[in-house]
Amino acid sequence: MKMLRSISAIILLFMVMGLYSCSKEKGATLSQHSIIPLPVSVSDKEGSFQLNGKTKIVMLGDAAQINSVAEYLKSSVYSLTELNLGTEEQDQENAIVFDLSSASGLEAEGYRLDISEKQIRITAAQPAGLFYGLQSLKQLIPAHGKDLKGTNNSFTIPGGTIEDKPEYAYRGMMLDVARHFFSVEDVKHLIDQIAEYKINHLHLHLSDDQGWRIEIKSWPLLTTIGGSTQVGGQGGGYYTQEDYKDIVRYAQNQFITIVPEIDMPGHTNSALASYGELNPGITVPEKGALPYDRTNLGVDGMATPLYTGTEVGFSTLATDKEVTYRFIEDVIREISEITPGPYFHIGGDESHVTALEDYIPFIEKAQEIVTKYGKKTMGWDEVAHAKLLPSSVAQYWDKAENAVMAIEQGSQVLISPAKKAYLDMKYDSTTHIGYTWAALIELDDAYNWDPTELNEGIKRENILGVEAPLWSETISTRAEIEYLTFPRLPAIAEIAWTPKNLRDWNSFSRRIAWHGQRWEAKGVNFYRSPKVVW
Repeated sequence: MKMLRSISAIILLFMVMGLYSCSKEKGATLSQHSIIPLPVSVSDKEGSFQLNGKTKIVMLGDAAQINSVAEYLKSSVYSLTELNLGTEEQDQENAIVFDLSSASGLEAEGYRLDISEKQIRITAAQPAGLFYGLQSLKQLIPAHGKDLKGTNNSFTIPGGTIEDKPEYAYRGMMLDVARHFFSVEDVKHLIDQIAEYKINHLHLHLSDDQGWRIEIKSWPLLTTIGGSTQVGGQGGGYYTQEDYKDIVRYAQNQFITIVPEIDMPGHTNSALASYGELNPGITVPEKGALPYDRTNLGVDGMATPLYTGTEVGFSTLATDKEVTYRFIEDVIREISEITPGPYFHIGGDESHVTALEDYIPFIEKAQEIVTKYGKKTMGWDEVAHAKLLPSSVAQYWDKAENAVMAIEQGSQVLISPAKKAYLDMKYDSTTHIGYTWAALIELDDAYNWDPTELNEGIKRENILGVEAPLWSETISTRAEIEYLTFPRLPAIAEIAWTPKNLRDWNSFSRRIAWHGQRWEAKGVNFYRSPKVVW
């Protein structure tokens, strides 16, 4: 009798588990998604769409504008599921429909994603909106690589509607390719990853004391000498102008704008080592000396030694020489000609050996040259000491009072506080790469802040957007880029896209765990934060 009761109990347990499993599967609604950044609005409807081998793509609107997005979707779905999506002009059943319509009433980067039993429809006013809707759709496909399939190679996507648009126009990441050089393929790989989180700007830090990374045809020694090394003394590298144009095109296909930065008047030793006539008489610091010790002077007009350390603040261009302004005009002109985006970043930070009375007119002249070649000036927050144009942007990284000075001049600010958004900071004291000078930035620290709460003088209307910089003094490989970037970049991306009243750490920590499964399947070297149940 005891045995029968035990058997009955076991049977009952399995029945309950089965019922729970069924109810759990049935309850997998659209509102329980793991989309990052979090959409503005999500509503459920009955039914679901079955993505399978017969699903096709339908394009409504200008096919020339939609085609690249459709091809991206095909490639993405195949990578996730090994399904080959066909195309169809008329039949919209079992279809993913791209509906590009200026009459949709949606903002430029906004989209509507409607999922029913018969079709998935992504509606947008601009191709960028279709692309962002597609990124949300990709995150609804319940597949984490070729080893995890749907039932009979069919993938269930719950029914409902997502209406979405970004909070900020500029959503960026910066990669420092000057301290350590990264190849074209490494940059493209990063573009692939950040595009999934609706990042739309990649800021490339192309020059610093340790290396000059882009070909300037009128000043060829910048790359042959200035690009020859990097931090630690290993061989460096640089992008030819054709390489750079290749990166620009690749980014454009994923609706990412490249923002080039040439740091000036400081962080310029690689230029001074290439062309001595740019040197006012500052040389690299002796070991143990302060990097900005004004008694550490070299010979005016002589090239400096190449520098492979990590100290900052010791270098400056000769701000009183005509040749310096001919140099920066040539650099800005050549790069602007191959940069379709609106911004040119002139750096401007940590120029400790440039007297303020020299720094201010230099920044103003550089700004004039940038404007001459049809671009808007960006600079680190120190540039606010100069007279800025209303079109110029100050990137707040260090001092809020500098950002406020820029705002008072009518300029916007790009928010990148080092204590919250610098991806090169360590997660905790045990992190094997990265710095600690700004802060230890765990995942919840990267998520739990808002650009409008940093200083009372910085209001929503003053903010262009948010950017997460990754400096490369301590990293030299693709895997190390990934480790410091993920999962913190998605946290910053959500701050840039999602209104603050919708953001919630508990929700984000649940959703990011799902992304960890995707990264693991793709071989992404991400940090498994103890703040998340992976």
